[in-house]
Amino acid sequence: MFKHAIAAAAVSTLALASISAQAETAGASFQVKMTILKSCSVTAGSASDINLGNAVLSSATNQTGSNTISVTCSKTTPYSIGLAPSTANGGTANGTGAMSSVANSATNTDKVPYSLYSDSGYGTAWGNTAGTGGNVVPGVGTGLAITHTVYAKNVNANFTPDSYADTVTVTVTY
Repeated sequence: MFKHAIAAAAVSTLALASISAQAETAGASFQVKMTILKSCSVTAGSASDINLGNAVLSSATNQTGSNTISVTCSKTTPYSIGLAPSTANGGTANGTGAMSSVANSATNTDKVPYSLYSDSGYGTAWGNTAGTGGNVVPGVGTGLAITHTVYAKNVNANFTPDSYADTVTVTVTY
């Protein structure tokens, strides 16, 4: 009986071995793909408004203020930020603008001048001219929001008492 059990086990082992020897495989591969496109977005809006405060004739010049805008660009994406005051109020590419009356524009045609700067010393104009001698602010994306401070200064506020404002357009080029 023992010999028959050994013989049966040997036959089973040979049968399994021959089945395993007959199994074959075929293979192939594939890729998982994705294209990361460079992109940028800018956040400004009313939270970025700059208020130069209240002016009275005795303090009517060189009032300053600042606030921030943020730019989010893909990692390693170079960008530049241009600021353009409203041309309807006489704004120029070199970061100078003029605020007009908010409530009385039909009767008050005064334009209160101001300038935009990229430094707290108010020495570097921030406009929207790129290239050599340009006045845009450059940066390189990290994939996270990068905050940029905009500084503003009025040069003369000897105008009709009123509330004044101007719209500045932020353009990110990448």
